[in-house]
Amino acid sequence: MHNDLQARRKARAARKLKFHLSVIAIFVVAAASVTGFAAVMLRPPSAGPSLSAPLSSAAQDDDPVVELPAAEPIPPDRLLRLYFDHVEHGRFEEMYQMLTAISRESISQEDFVQRNRGIYEGIGAANIVVTVSEMYELPERPGRRFVNYSLTMNTVAGEISHSRQAIFELDSENVYRLQWNPQMIFPELGNDDRVRVASLPAERGRIFDRNGQMLAGPGPASQVGLVPGRLREGDNEQEEDIARVAELLNMTPEAVQRRLGASYVREDTFVLLRTISRDAQDLINDLLTVQGVLINSTTVRYYPLGRSAAHLVGYIQNINAEELEALRDEGYHMNSVIGRAGLERIYESQLRAIDGREIFVVDSSGNRTVTLARTPAVNGSDIWLTIDANIQRRLYEQFRTDNSASVAMNPLTGEVLALVSTPTYDPNDFVRGMPAATWASLNENPNLPMFNRFRATFSPGSTMKAITAAIGIDTGAFTANEDFGPSGRRWQQDESWGRFFVTTVTQYSGPANLNNAMAWSDNIYFAKATLRIGADTFESGLRDFGFGERIPFEYGLFSSIISTTDSFRTDIQLADSGYGQGEILVNPVHLAAIYAAFINDGNILAPRLIYSGTALPTVWKPNAFSPETARIVLDSLIFSIEEGTGRNARIPGVTLAGKTGTAELKLTQYDEGGEELGWFVLLTTDEDEENPLLVVSMVEGVQGRGGSGYVVPRVAALFR
Repeated sequence: MHNDLQARRKARAARKLKFHLSVIAIFVVAAASVTGFAAVMLRPPSAGPSLSAPLSSAAQDDDPVVELPAAEPIPPDRLLRLYFDHVEHGRFEEMYQMLTAISRESISQEDFVQRNRGIYEGIGAANIVVTVSEMYELPERPGRRFVNYSLTMNTVAGEISHSRQAIFELDSENVYRLQWNPQMIFPELGNDDRVRVASLPAERGRIFDRNGQMLAGPGPASQVGLVPGRLREGDNEQEEDIARVAELLNMTPEAVQRRLGASYVREDTFVLLRTISRDAQDLINDLLTVQGVLINSTTVRYYPLGRSAAHLVGYIQNINAEELEALRDEGYHMNSVIGRAGLERIYESQLRAIDGREIFVVDSSGNRTVTLARTPAVNGSDIWLTIDANIQRRLYEQFRTDNSASVAMNPLTGEVLALVSTPTYDPNDFVRGMPAATWASLNENPNLPMFNRFRATFSPGSTMKAITAAIGIDTGAFTANEDFGPSGRRWQQDESWGRFFVTTVTQYSGPANLNNAMAWSDNIYFAKATLRIGADTFESGLRDFGFGERIPFEYGLFSSIISTTDSFRTDIQLADSGYGQGEILVNPVHLAAIYAAFINDGNILAPRLIYSGTALPTVWKPNAFSPETARIVLDSLIFSIEEGTGRNARIPGVTLAGKTGTAELKLTQYDEGGEELGWFVLLTTDEDEENPLLVVSMVEGVQGRGGSGYVVPRVAALFR
C-alpha cells in the first residue's frame, strides 16, 4: 500500500510540471509576438558556425509541442561590414562562404581567394571603413535586400574611395548571402581585368659645391651581364668564358654561376653581374671579347670627385632589412636607398627621394583603362655647400699618401671650403657594387681608409700655444712683452717634479717673450705661462673656447679636456697641456674656428657647410677673448711665419699668420719610439683679401720625415 501511495504522488508531480512548462511556453510565445524579438531557445543549438539562429525548439517524446517563431537572420548591413572586416584581416576563405550559391558557381574558392588576396594585399589595403547610407527591399522581390554604401581604404598609392550597391538574398536556411562579382572589389573592374601597382621613381637630391659643381648626383654607368643563350655551347668553353668574366669583374666563377642558376633565368635573360664606370673603356673592351657578354647603359648615383671628397660627401646603399623595419612608416620600401656616411647620411631626410605609386586597371589586352589611386613622386631637395671643389681636390692631392686630416675655411665668414681625410676610398664602388675582395682590403688596411679623421680629435702639439697665449694675456696672467728669462733646453718647476723636465727644441737669442716663444715654439715658455694662469682659470678659458661641448657643425664634432676631476690633477699635467702635450684633444675643424677668431676680434665663428648665398658669419662664442688680445696673439703668429718655424710658408707681398706643431705620442718622456703628429695652421690676415683662406692640416707618423716641417710646404702650396 505504501508503494501505491508513492506512485500516485509521483504522477501528480509530473502533471504539475507539464502544466507549468506549458504556461511558461505560452508566455514566451506571447512575449515574442508582442515585442518582435526572436524566440527564446529552450534547448541550445547544435554545434558549428551559423549566420542565423535556430528556427524552433525540438519536441521530445510525447510532450506537448510548442512552436517558436523563426529567428531573424543577421541583417545585410552587418554582413557587409563583416565581409570587409574579413578583407582587412585576410580571411578570404570566410568571405567566399558568405556568397550566394550562384556566385560560388561562377568562381571557385581557389580563384576567389587568389584574386582577392592578390589585389587587396598587392595594393596594401588597410583601414577599410564602410558607411551604409540606405538599406531597402522591393515588394516584388521578397527575400532580396539592397544595401547602398560607401567605402574608403588606405593603399600604397593613397586613399581609394567609391560608392556602390550590394545585393543580399535570403536563402533556404534563412541566411542572407551576398551576390558577388568583381565590381565588389572596385566598381571599375571587369571580369577579365587586372589591377596593377606601378612605382613612380623619384630622383634623389643632388649635392653641389659653392660654384655649382656637382659633388653627388645622377651619372652614367655601364651594367655588365651575361645572356645564357648566347654563351658558347661547349661545357668547357662556357666554364672558360665564365672564369674569364669573373676574373675581369673581380668576382669568383661560383658567384657568376649562382646568378646564372637563379630560378628566374631563361635563355634570353640578361643576368646582371656588375655595374662599372662608363669610363672604364679598357675593361669594357676586354669584357666584350667574351661571347655572351652584354653591356647596357644605366644611371646611378655618381660622385665626380671620387676619393678626394669621399669622407665629406659619403655614399648611399640599398636599405637593409633592419632599417626598413624601422623606417617603413616613413615611406621607405625594399628598393629604397639610404645615406650610409658623410653628408649623404647627415642630410638623408632632405636628399631622399620618395617614390610615387599608382594603382590602375588593365584589360585582358594589357591596356590601361582607369587609374584608381596615384601618389606622385617627390624628388629630394638639392643641397649647396660652402665647399670649393678645386680646393678640395688640391688639398687631397697634397696628402693623399698620408694618414691625415685637413680643413680649409674662409676665416672671415666661417665657411668651410674643404674637408679632407686620407687615406680614403672611392664612394662610387659602394654604388656600383663592391666586390668582396675590395671590401676586405678596406677593412683590413691598417691605415684605416674608412676612418674619417677630420671628425676625430688629436693631441694638438704646439698649435695649442696660441690658445694658451690668448687665455693668459686676456686674464692678465702675463703680458706679451714680459721676459720669462732664460731656461736652456730643459726645465722643471722644482725638485718635486722628480725626473720630469719640460724640454724645447731650439734655443734662441733675445728675450723669452711671446713673439720669440711663438716663433721658436718654446715649450718651456708656455709651460711657465700655463702655471701662471693656473688650473682653474686655464680650464675655464678652454671652456670659453668651446672645449668640452658639441661644436655647431654637421658632423657632431667636439674637442675635449681629458681629466677625471674638475681641474688638472698635477702641475706637470697642467704645464704639459699648455704646450699641447698633456690632456687636451682638439678637433681640426674646431682648431680652424679658434684660429679664425684672431682676425675676428676674439669672436669664434660657427663653422658653416651649407651655402646660403650670403657671407654673413654666425658667431658661436662671442668675446672668447678681447680684440686687443686677438691682435697681440695674431702678431705673434705673423712673426712665427716671417721669422720662426713656419718661415718656409712665406709668400712675398702676402701677410700670413700660422703655427707649426708636433705632438709626440709617447708612453713616457724618455720613450724614443713614439709616433709623432705633424700640424700646421696657416691663414691670411688681411680683411680686404679677395680670397681669404685658413688651412689646418694634421699628418700622422711624421717622425723621421721632418716633423711638422713635412706639413708646412704642402699647406703653403694652396696659398701660392
